[in-house]
Amino acid sequence: MGDSQQTITEDQRRRTELIWNYHLMGHRPRPVDVAIGLGSHDLGVATVSADLYHRGLFPTLVFTGGNSPTTRARFPRGEAVHFREHALELDVPDEAILVEPNATNTGQNITFTRDLLAASGIHPTTVLLVSKPYMERRSYATARKLWPDVEIVCTSEPLALDDYFKSIGDEKLVVDMLVGDLQRVIEYPKQGFAITQDVPEEVHAAYESLIRDGFTSRLIS
Repeated sequence: MGDSQQTITEDQRRRTELIWNYHLMGHRPRPVDVAIGLGSHDLGVATVSADLYHRGLFPTLVFTGGNSPTTRARFPRGEAVHFREHALELDVPDEAILVEPNATNTGQNITFTRDLLAASGIHPTTVLLVSKPYMERRSYATARKLWPDVEIVCTSEPLALDDYFKSIGDEKLVVDMLVGDLQRVIEYPKQGFAITQDVPEEVHAAYESLIRDGFTSRLIS
């Protein structure tokens, strides 16, 4: 399964959708003190963040993220910097945006942003995390572990799985990424990186079967 742009079978798609739906927290965006746009390859994070700002849900928006091997080519100046530029193009005022340009993982996204806000005199009690769709649950679990005194709400671009396949253009890669994030949801609590979350039996079975099918490129060893 090493070919790029590979499509998947209908059974694999069914199993993938179980994992996709599990990753979505189902939170309803509501007014909060601060929103945090988590850096990634997905510029939709910045688009959704800008839309929610214009809906009046928060006064301050933080973009966090440096570079990673998967984003360096697309966002050479860093994820947060490019996300900020996109939000400015969408008419979010510069004074509403803070940039945290150094984080290289989700734990750093949370801790570095918390420190940046504190240094700016901002001490939120409610935070909206904006992420790529399949990262909602992992970002929630990480934030609850590292910032337990803050109420966390999660959201992402409202896409169906098939629409996300089309946006990325490589079905196997999307499945690899969903499987990899679920592995982190399962394993990171054991390492103290996140809170433990229940994984339904059918979701865990789908995860294990997709690993057997070879969707392994985003697994951690």
